[in-house]
Amino acid sequence: MKTTIITGISGQDGAYLAALLLGKSHNVIGLVRSSGTSDLRGLEYLKIRNKVLIEECDLLDISQIIKILTQYKPAEIYNLAAQSSVSLSFRQPIGTFHFNTMSVFNLLEAIKLVDRSIKFYQASSSEMYGKVSSLPITENSVLHPVSPYAISKAAAHWSCIHYRESYNMFICCGILFNHESFLRSGNFFMKKVLTESVKISRGGNSKLLVGNIDIRRDFGYAPLYVEGMYLMMQSKKPDDYILCSGQSISLRNIIEYIFKKLSINSAFYEVSNELYRPVDIEDIFGDPGKAKSELDWKYSMDSEDLLDKLLEEELAS
Repeated sequence: MKTTIITGISGQDGAYLAALLLGKSHNVIGLVRSSGTSDLRGLEYLKIRNKVLIEECDLLDISQIIKILTQYKPAEIYNLAAQSSVSLSFRQPIGTFHFNTMSVFNLLEAIKLVDRSIKFYQASSSEMYGKVSSLPITENSVLHPVSPYAISKAAAHWSCIHYRESYNMFICCGILFNHESFLRSGNFFMKKVLTESVKISRGGNSKLLVGNIDIRRDFGYAPLYVEGMYLMMQSKKPDDYILCSGQSISLRNIIEYIFKKLSINSAFYEVSNELYRPVDIEDIFGDPGKAKSELDWKYSMDSEDLLDKLLEEELAS
């Protein structure tokens, strides 16, 4: 039975990935920085908490990583751990860059020292592309990050390519565009809109406060994106792949669609200048053609299908 390690097990991707791997008879070990403070509700929601072994490991301490690799001898590692909030990265740029780069360096170096046959997946991000000159984005588009988070992800991404090319290691980078589910953290736009809109519809929150909602983003469904991550690691040759829906939708249209579904008057949302970022990407969407053709990744949900699914999950909670 294959042993697989997942960092960032407490996030939505970590929980869905753990469920997928357990279904394929993997032994799953989830790494957390502190078992006392980590939120594992995603594993509980999917009813797999008792099937995943949780280990404490500070990814900024390479000696702890080496100890884990030596003890469990994993065949694969999925690195999903990061400071992943773009907004927070503007307030904490140094901490964001330090963790998102050094944790990856430590994981790669530990694999190089312990066992170079260990397959490694890095969660890269569409934010790396930032200010693009043409759409859709492909794996060959030029990186022009516009946030501290995006800069840190770009640095980690190139570090992975360096180790893959220099040391003949199996390293895949999944360049995922926005992907959502019920398990999405509340500090992300889609989850915030869904939870607060449902509260408003039930007589709760008085108003939904949002920032710049005239930007457009490429959104998809997280459980299906996790399947793409798994397919990358089963391929014969490691490479980088974009996972996305291939279309963008404005944040304003998302709010209006959900409000209409819940019969909420548009007066119940308000744009706040305080929630604007110092710089933002106006429109971004990708081309998933490479993943679909080379990995046989199947994704066909459009924006309305996604919003209906997410709203259904939120209302059922």
